[in-house]
Amino acid sequence: MKVETKWFGTIEVGEEQILTFEKGIIGFEDWKKYTLIYDAEKGVEESSIFWLQAIDEPTLALPIMDPTLVYEGYDPIVEDEIINTLGDNIADATLLVVCTVTVPEKLENMTVNLKAPVIINMDTNRGVQLIADNDDYQVRYPIYDILNAEKDGE
Repeated sequence: MKVETKWFGTIEVGEEQILTFEKGIIGFEDWKKYTLIYDAEKGVEESSIFWLQAIDEPTLALPIMDPTLVYEGYDPIVEDEIINTLGDNIADATLLVVCTVTVPEKLENMTVNLKAPVIINMDTNRGVQLIADNDDYQVRYPIYDILNAEKDGE
């Protein structure tokens, strides 16, 4: 299927690449189907920031990242009831946990939302965004300096 996007032009998306969010994404509840856009040479595991692109809305592409790249030991506390909506045998599932990134005009103010992770069961292609019960996780956790230090090899 061809998908029109504002930022990436027309992309080809196979049925197996479509992710379903039954409740949508927080703030974007009307859009349920997404795909991941990332550097194919690196893959999802090696891409520091990649995109969650809505299938039916060309302008909706959320930058996301693996939170462990900027917050060591990231382990959101989530309700079993919510996580179980992603499919059976969650304990054995391949789960991708990412967080949305805010990239303002002034890059030094870039943040990641640790409080509301996106969890995707890569085996069933079902996802959910939820609010973690961890009190110490920030909605706007600054990441610019951390990413720069990693890039510089510190």
